[in-house]
Amino acid sequence: MTTFEYVRLKADGPVAVVTLARPPVNSVSQAMYRELRELFADPDQHLPGAKVVVLAGEGKHFCAGNDLHEFGTLTPENSDERMAEVRAAFFAIQDCPLPVVGAVQGAALGTGLAIAASCDFVVAAENARFGTPEIGVGIMGGARHLARLVPEPVVRWMYFTAEPISVQRLVTLGGAIEVVPVDELLTRALGHADKIARHSGAAIRMAKRSLNGIETMDLQPGYAFEQGLTRELSAHPDSLEARRATLEQREPRYVDG
Repeated sequence: MTTFEYVRLKADGPVAVVTLARPPVNSVSQAMYRELRELFADPDQHLPGAKVVVLAGEGKHFCAGNDLHEFGTLTPENSDERMAEVRAAFFAIQDCPLPVVGAVQGAALGTGLAIAASCDFVVAAENARFGTPEIGVGIMGGARHLARLVPEPVVRWMYFTAEPISVQRLVTLGGAIEVVPVDELLTRALGHADKIARHSGAAIRMAKRSLNGIETMDLQPGYAFEQGLTRELSAHPDSLEARRATLEQREPRYVDG
């Protein structure tokens, strides 16, 4: 198993915890982007037995953005390679075959916001704040991820002003599932993960594949895509067991978890 320098792993049972760990504010370097891509692209290797991942930040902040010292060396000549690594990290989280629950405290700015928005949903602490400061530091990116959390007019206000918003406002816009006290954040995020992990591992993975597939589809082709996955899943023993258990009003006994 790979040893990561900037990411902490706790994989014990069906719910794994992945922690961003690059103090003091978990700013992301190119090396950290590579670690995130490797981890989330192959969770079966790095998080064996996991059915759900909780993604958190070490210390007071989730992630305050890019390492601006390293980012200060960005040029047109080296940007293509670096930006490819950034994309690969974000997309690996979004495309992870397991659901990823974001547990966000403190700052989630720029890259931090994009990482949070790449999760399937976010549970946030009362002190969390979300922002896209890119225009103020002379770069672009993050607005499309922000659009997964807030409506387009709010995206544009946040992006043009580079002003963060509080989690209290974010939750009213649907960008977070709930807001909790800081000292309860991980517990509550794990509680949501447990509600997912009680289901069949095969069904969870199929649901993640389905939700990612239909996100940009219109209703009719999207539903047809879902029906195709129903056909595929119906061959799995857990699918039949889920239906039997529901009819018999008992707890299911899944082959896959």
